[in-house]
Amino acid sequence: MADALTLDPATTALVLIEYQNEFTSPGGVLHDAVAEVMDKTGMLDNTTAVAAAARAAGVTVMHAPITFAPGYGELTRHPYGILKGVVDGNAFVKGTWGAEIVEQLSPADGDIVIEGKRGLDTFASTNIDFILRSKGIETVILGGFLTNCCVESTMRSAYENGYRVITLTDCTAATSVAEHDNAITYDYPMFSHPVEASEILTALGG
Repeated sequence: MADALTLDPATTALVLIEYQNEFTSPGGVLHDAVAEVMDKTGMLDNTTAVAAAARAAGVTVMHAPITFAPGYGELTRHPYGILKGVVDGNAFVKGTWGAEIVEQLSPADGDIVIEGKRGLDTFASTNIDFILRSKGIETVILGGFLTNCCVESTMRSAYENGYRVITLTDCTAATSVAEHDNAITYDYPMFSHPVEASEILTALGG
């Protein structure tokens, strides 16, 4: 795992997945479901520190929010699973407070906002792969929501697409501690180098 702690900022991207008010903030449709794990991991403060260090070091910072038009016309008429919960809760609708990226992690000048995320895997419905390759990115660092859903789906695709994948174990949250811990213990090591935020800060000289 030592290689996971050596980073070349010129070929590294930090991808922040769905740090939106629906998850991050009191009043968000899904906040109560993830609040326990957010508190346990301290993910918002950890992620803010990593993002600041990444920008200072010259790492490419990307945001991958999920948004839908009112009425969810982009989805099947009979959604099921996690996306049914999104539709039933009227979550992540474009132009609403809930769909906005939390102020603490608002995109800074030079950050890239990935558009078109409509499902779990960031690679599936966006041009993130095109952007990463065009910028010569080789290492992808992931954090966000949910540990065992969008972050894990994106991690698996990044791994399959040949990137060196690093996952931030204390910059993620799920709807239960059990699900969060299970994903990090059993799934993350198969498809990434799982590390804590402090290790990234050290690698970036922070």
